[in-house]
Amino acid sequence: MENEPITLYRYRDLPEAVIAQGMLASAGIESFLRDENTIRMDWMWSQLIGGVRLQVAAEDEEAARELLAAPMPESYSAEDVGEAFAQPRCPVCNSLDVKHPGINKAWSYFLMWLGIPFPVPSKRWHCESCGAEWVDE
Repeated sequence: MENEPITLYRYRDLPEAVIAQGMLASAGIESFLRDENTIRMDWMWSQLIGGVRLQVAAEDEEAARELLAAPMPESYSAEDVGEAFAQPRCPVCNSLDVKHPGINKAWSYFLMWLGIPFPVPSKRWHCESCGAEWVDE
């Protein structure tokens, strides 16, 4: 079929696919997620069916790939807020590919096991590039 959508990427996890779809939508590129509902209902199916597929029209493929391959910006400012955001960097390798887990899972699960559903915030950051962990004040 000539109007068949092109699969750009496959994502194991639905949140990552939704973020990519949102990036395309913000640039005016129409896309859809194939098998989204199947994986939303039961995540275990993701590995079996090959994950969530992000698809676009053939004429939008090049622009969509270029947009999704763009590097993460170091900073940005929001006009409404008036404050700029600077992406944290890894102190070891200077990568922008860092994440903050949000909660200390070990302590949070332990407290939940005791019957106290209280999330304990984490102070550690993790670099996806080199594996370094650090505490950022």
